[in-house]
Parts: sequence; structure tokens; C-alpha cells
Amino acid sequence: MSKEHLINEDIRAREVRVIGPEGEQIGILSLKEALKVAYEKNLDLVNVAPQAKPPVCRIMDYGKFRYEQSKKEKEARKKQKVINTKEIRLSPTIEENDFQTKLRSAIKFIKAGDKVKVTVRFKGRQITHHDIGEKILERLAKEVEDISVIERKPKLEGRNMIMIIAPK
Repeated sequence: MSKEHLINEDIRAREVRVIGPEGEQIGILSLKEALKVAYEKNLDLVNVAPQAKPPVCRIMDYGKFRYEQSKKEKEARKKQKVINTKEIRLSPTIEENDFQTKLRSAIKFIKAGDKVKVTVRFKGRQITHHDIGEKILERLAKEVEDISVIERKPKLEGRNMIMIIAPK
């Protein structure tokens, strides 16, 4: 449903299909008759399907309806999980201790539920040995394979080789 519905006198159709407060079909009425029925029941006439021929209007308490909608939206926002992408940069000439440090960071990010973008940055002539960078990325992927999956295989983009790992 759209954010704003036309209600009561804002509706501009001559005839409308009316649905009662309990969801029962009342039928096609003129706008004046439909408004009269709604006012008798102390409720609002709300246009729920303006694109239909004739437009579909429902008799309901509009304030209560808007409150219910906002509660549903709030609940939906609460349930959605935001996945961030963290980046780890490596070098083709990385030493063992540095590799272990970066590996621990990657494991920490994955366990927190984030994706990890692992980048090997080549400088100068190192670009001719992109196979070394690929080996480093494969080694890192092998170390974290029990808690993650490779979402994007190692791929050379300019002077960087990029791989994306996502939690299982």
C-alpha cells in the first residue's frame, strides 16, 4: 500500500466499490452514498486501490490503520540485518606474522557477520607476478573455509587483486 491514501472528501471518483469494516463487499455506490455509510458507522472512507475501475474504498478507522502500518514498518526495520563489508589489504611480499594478524582480523569480521573484501595491492613490477597474490588469497580462503564461503573468486582489477568472503 502507498504511504498516503485519499480519505473521505479527498476522494475524487463519482462511483466507488465499497468494502465494509469487516472486509465484506457492500458493492458499487456513488461517492455521496459511500461517505454517508462511513459516517453512519463513525469511520472513514479510505481509497485503498485508486487505480482500479471503479476505485476500491474501504470503511475503516484511518487513525488506527496508520498506527498499525507504522508498527509493522518499525517491526520490519527491527528484524532486518545489515551486512557491512570490511576490507583487509595484503601485499604480495607479506611476512608470516603480518599474514597471521590479517587472518585474525578476517576471522573476527566474519564471526561478527560481516563480509570481508580481501585486496592484494601490487606495487611497481610486482604486477608481473600476480600468481603470488593469488596464492596468498587462496591461502587465506583455505584458513577461513570452515566459517565462510568465497562469494567472489580472486580477480585482478588494475593493480589490485580482489576476493570477497562471506560468512556461512
